[in-house]
Amino acid sequence: MKPLQGIPSQIGNTGLIRLSHLFPEKEVYGKLELMNPAGSIKDRTSKFVIEESLRLGLITKDSWIVESTSGNMGIGLAQVCLYYGIKLRLVVDPFINRQTLLLLKAYHAEIEMVNEKDQGGSYLNTRIKRVQELLQELPNAFWTRQYENELNPLTHHQTAKEIVAQLGIAPDYILAATSTCGTLMGLASYCHENRKGTKVIPVDAQGSVIFGGNPGKRVIPGFGASRKSSLLDTNILEPPLIMEEWESIVGCKKLLDREAILAGGSTGALVSAIDKMDLVPGQKAVIILCDRGERYLETIYSEPWIEKTYGKDVLTKINQAVYEDLVPETVC
Repeated sequence: MKPLQGIPSQIGNTGLIRLSHLFPEKEVYGKLELMNPAGSIKDRTSKFVIEESLRLGLITKDSWIVESTSGNMGIGLAQVCLYYGIKLRLVVDPFINRQTLLLLKAYHAEIEMVNEKDQGGSYLNTRIKRVQELLQELPNAFWTRQYENELNPLTHHQTAKEIVAQLGIAPDYILAATSTCGTLMGLASYCHENRKGTKVIPVDAQGSVIFGGNPGKRVIPGFGASRKSSLLDTNILEPPLIMEEWESIVGCKKLLDREAILAGGSTGALVSAIDKMDLVPGQKAVIILCDRGERYLETIYSEPWIEKTYGKDVLTKINQAVYEDLVPETVC
């Protein structure tokens, strides 16, 4: 095999594995997006948006790329922009993980931190307000608009194609965590347009407003949102499964203990969601293993952090669910 050109060439074409230790009685597969070179599924989006924008003449080497991020999109953009020699300014908030912040700085991204919460108790709207200001302040500024850019879901037509090719058949279900809804809608639109018969299930966080819920406190980045995405089209989706944040921690710990896979919080939510589903023999479900867990070692994999954030009772409930193999009781 000949070597490929540059690190972007290694983004995508991730593996698909059966999670037989975690779900011995169900046919559940994990799409290994955490194996992308910068560690998450947002590598795909970052590459596609930047390369298409270069091709269409929307940006040049003299542009400033700006974006609001809770982590993974920022890391993906930082890697791709560094490779192509394009300047990047990212707006983040205090919920960002320390390791993620260090990664962004290592990739030479310029960082701005906002500290004012929005009405929902999150920082998303405050971050976006600052991005809009940067568009006026920076020369040749270009906002990748991950919550609105149609290139975001279009990226994941390729992700869906890979899943079907790797399974040899369209799965019965694909579960995707929500945030920008790019991954979710890309998978759903590909399956819908190509009549695959796959039911795409959104998994959202309690306290997220994507599907009309009441805003509430959320501290795990990249899972749920405090504003609706213009990319969302519920007509081609199954009803959402709404998960408590502590349930995503249960899923992460189960995935690590049973499959030796260290993944992030949104992946854990998908694991816990599958636990609640009754799959009949022969049905196949795919979950997206969204990102690596190393950037969460000081948070969702840290018992002191869990206890400080959610309380001792929730920590006990999490450990019971993981180590005594109890399914969480919260069902939405």
